[in-house]
Amino acid sequence: MNTKPSDSKTNNVQPFKPLDVAAIRAAAKQHVDDGAVSSGYQGNREAIIKMLNEAVATEWVCVLRYMRHYFTATGLNNEAIKAEFLEHATQEQEHANRIAERIVQLNGEPDLDPATLLQRSHAEYDDSQDIKSMIRANLIAERIAIESYRQMIERIGDTDPTTRQMLIEIMAVEEDHADDMSDLLDL
Repeated sequence: MNTKPSDSKTNNVQPFKPLDVAAIRAAAKQHVDDGAVSSGYQGNREAIIKMLNEAVATEWVCVLRYMRHYFTATGLNNEAIKAEFLEHATQEQEHANRIAERIVQLNGEPDLDPATLLQRSHAEYDDSQDIKSMIRANLIAERIAIESYRQMIERIGDTDPTTRQMLIEIMAVEEDHADDMSDLLDL
């Protein structure tokens, strides 16, 4: 049995060009005030921060909507639905926190101004009184979030892989939320 490593030339695999470690070190030292944003960052930071601030606003509106629904849903038959609303509110707040942290990593400032939250949010607040209307409003908001994240991911492309990956992960949770709301609507 031949244990000799395969020759990269016979497999038509080109070896990687070595990293220019000296240049990487020099750029890191020169731009130390840029924090986590390296010299090779290709994203449009201002545009991405603006999109992320809209996402933060959307997530906070979703937290508030789910919490209102949690507190106002009544009846013994709705205890499981209330628990679902509370779980989703908690997860939406986790999303808002992750996004705000990313904004700071990009040297931006998270906009948490309550006076403009609804204007910047893609989703709407809802004050429905009956449980079916609450579920429907949450399903609509989840669908809005999913499409908003999909478009953000598309716009970012490969220019900011960290933000892109974060949004993909958040979108997957939003899809689970939409699935949950859809199932509840069918009850």
